[in-house]
Amino acid sequence: MNEIESSFRVAGQMQTQGLFGQRVLGNKPVWDSGVRFDLLYSLKYLFIPLYFVVALIACTGNLLLLFIICRNKKRHNTTNFLISNLALVDLVMCVFCIPATAFYAFERRGWIFGQHMCIFVAVMQSAAVYAAVLSLTAIAVDRYIVVAYPIRRRAGCQFCWGLVILIWLFSLALSTPTALHTVHLDLRAAGLHTVICEEFWDGKEQGRIIYSCFILFFSYFIPLAAVSISYCAISYQLRQGTKCPELRSVRAAWSRRRKKTFCLLLISVLCFALSWLPLQVVNLIRDLDTDFVIIGKKHVNIVQVSSHLLAMSSACYNPFIYASLHKKFLSCLCRHFLSMRRRYRRDMGQGSMILTASHQLPRLHTSTTLAELAVISNAIPLEKYA
Repeated sequence: MNEIESSFRVAGQMQTQGLFGQRVLGNKPVWDSGVRFDLLYSLKYLFIPLYFVVALIACTGNLLLLFIICRNKKRHNTTNFLISNLALVDLVMCVFCIPATAFYAFERRGWIFGQHMCIFVAVMQSAAVYAAVLSLTAIAVDRYIVVAYPIRRRAGCQFCWGLVILIWLFSLALSTPTALHTVHLDLRAAGLHTVICEEFWDGKEQGRIIYSCFILFFSYFIPLAAVSISYCAISYQLRQGTKCPELRSVRAAWSRRRKKTFCLLLISVLCFALSWLPLQVVNLIRDLDTDFVIIGKKHVNIVQVSSHLLAMSSACYNPFIYASLHKKFLSCLCRHFLSMRRRYRRDMGQGSMILTASHQLPRLHTSTTLAELAVISNAIPLEKYA
């Protein structure tokens, strides 16, 4: 799989050329027995805590982001629906992709999660990238529609749900090549103590290079182009010398609130693109440089895992970007937690009052009687009960 090819376990041990779809350059296998993992394994206790920190920050931040948007009905618009979808994408990466790929990279036994999880994780990781790209592109288009058609009625929740579902369906469709070429191979029968989960394009190397270029183009240039075109179109609309009072009010609003929202989009796209660019470039280099001339065999695993970790860190940024550009996000979050704290204290106070009252009552039985319950709830005066 493109994003988790950091493991070359089968590489240094296969003796048969072209075995199991292994890439071959002439009569020389791409991997030979000199490939070592000692350097990668020596950094295991550096990378695994970093993966854990990334997953923890991303899960916490995106769950809080989803919580705030879901609880605040005033924020149920197209832009926030798409931002919620970005948070969902990041959660998918944290739950399914980060643990499995990190474990696979540093486990000497290889892939231990089974055949179905092998394909599932590969597809979900690929689909998450496409879903994030499509969501960012849709946000850019939505920003243009808001400014270009200010008096137009905003889309409802049904449209937003349909758009999110369509984004995921299209993302899964784009991940079809990954699903078709991801292979789970148990090499223990061949005397090798490892199981691999990799993409193999046996005899279709040109197709793989084309697909790698497509991923690089789609995940990097498409969102940047969408934001650039949207910004230019919005600027053009706002500079029009129209007599429409609604558009003049939009122009005034753009200098304040809308510009901040567009800044959020721009920063999100840049963080996403810069985070994923190293991994996409490394994957493309590995597809083209089958002799490991550009990236040597000794360091290719370190480079691969490092770039993969940087790509996974993209799941951490959106909650901080959203919070820093929207002060109401922090105030709303604090308000919710304060209300929950007050509610908890109130419930604890009521519980302690009930407990105190029950201790003052004569305990004639081991279980609470109906009369005791009535006294506790002030239905019967205490002196009458005594």
